[in-house]
Amino acid sequence: MKKGWLTTTFKGDRVIWALVVLFMIYSLLAVYSSSASVAYLKHHGNTTYFLQSQLIMLVFSLVIMVVVHYLPYRIYSSLAGVILLVSIGLLVLTFAIGSRVNEAVRAITIPGTGFRLQTSDIAKVALVMYLARELSRFQDDLSFMNVTKYMMIPVAIVCALIMPENLSTALMVFGISLVILFIGRVPFKYLIAYVGVAFVAVILLALVLSLFTSKNRVEVWKTRIENFFTGKGDTDADYQSNQAKIAISTGGLFGKMPGKSTQRNMLPQSNSDFIFAIIIEEYGLIFGAIPLILAYMILLFRGITIVKKCETAFPAYLVIGLIVMITLQAMLNMMVAVGLFPVTGQTLPMVSWGRTSVLVMSFSIGAILSVSRVVNARIKKEELPEEEKIDEGERIYEPARS
Repeated sequence: MKKGWLTTTFKGDRVIWALVVLFMIYSLLAVYSSSASVAYLKHHGNTTYFLQSQLIMLVFSLVIMVVVHYLPYRIYSSLAGVILLVSIGLLVLTFAIGSRVNEAVRAITIPGTGFRLQTSDIAKVALVMYLARELSRFQDDLSFMNVTKYMMIPVAIVCALIMPENLSTALMVFGISLVILFIGRVPFKYLIAYVGVAFVAVILLALVLSLFTSKNRVEVWKTRIENFFTGKGDTDADYQSNQAKIAISTGGLFGKMPGKSTQRNMLPQSNSDFIFAIIIEEYGLIFGAIPLILAYMILLFRGITIVKKCETAFPAYLVIGLIVMITLQAMLNMMVAVGLFPVTGQTLPMVSWGRTSVLVMSFSIGAILSVSRVVNARIKKEELPEEEKIDEGERIYEPARS
C-alpha cells in the first residue's frame, strides 16, 4: 500500500506529532485573544501583530522539527561539548552587550532585526545534551570525582552565569540537571551534597552582589519569596499573580468563551508567562486546564516509552533529559499561574508567545522524534522475515554502542 505524504514526511512517534498540533492550536487561539488589546495600543491598531508573529514562529518551528527529526541523533553526542561551550560564550556575551528588559539583562538583540536571543534557553538545552553524553560515557564509573568533574562543574558554570539576572531559570536548570543525574543512577548522597553546596553558593553570591554592586536582583529575589509566603506585597510580581488568580477564578469550569477575557487587559505578560491563566479564563477547567495538563503528561509518558525501546545509553538519556526539561517547565509555569509558586518568568512550552523559547522547544521535540524515528525503524526491521532484511539497512539503523 502506498504511503501518504504525511506518513513519509512526519516520522517518529505519531502521538507526539499530534500533541504538537494540539499545542499549536492552543497557542494561536490564546496568543491572539490575550494580546489583541496590547497589539492595538502598541502597534498602531494592528490587533493581529502577536498572532502573525506567533504563526510565523510556529511554522518555522515545524520546519525545524521536521529537519531535526531526520538528523541522526548521534551528532548530538559528537557536538554536545562544542554546543555547550558556545552557549557558555553566549551567556558571557550577554553580560557585555545584552539588552535590559524588565530591569534584567537576559538576551542579546541581533542588530537590524530586533530579534532577542534568550541565551539561557540555548544553554538549557545544550546542558541537557551534554549531560546525556557524559552519563552514557561514565555509566559504569559514576564516582564522585567523575560526576563532579565532568558533569557538575559545567552545570555550576551555566547556573552561575544565569543566576545574577535570572535566579528562577538558574534554579530550574539546576533542578532539571539533578533529575537527569538521578535518572542516570548517580548516587543520591552525591546529589544531596551538590544541593548543599548550591545553597551555600547562592547565599554567598547574594551577599557579594549586595555588597559590591549597586544594581542587582537580590532585593527582587527576597521580596518575591517573602511576599509569596506572607501573602502580602505590592510589587509588580504580586500584581501579576493576583490578576492571574482573578482570571482563573472567573473562568470556572467552562470559561467565558474564546475572546471574552477581561483580565487580559490588566494582566502583564498575559500572552507569555501567564497565558495559562487566560486559557482557563476563556476555556475553563474542562476545555482549558485539564486538556493541557493531560497533553504534557502524555508527552512525558510517550518519552518514557521511547526510552524503554532504546538499546543504548545516549539516546535514552537524551530523550528523558529533554522530556523532563519540557514537562518541568510546563508544570512550573502552571504552578506560577495558579499561585502555587513564586513568579518566575518561565513560558509555557510551545504555547506561550515567544521566539527563542519556541525555537528551542521545537528543536528539543525534533531531537526526541529523531530517536523515536530510528527506534521505530529498528523495531520494524526486526519484525520482518529474515529473507527481507537488507544488510545495508541493518548497518544504518544499528545503534552505536555508548
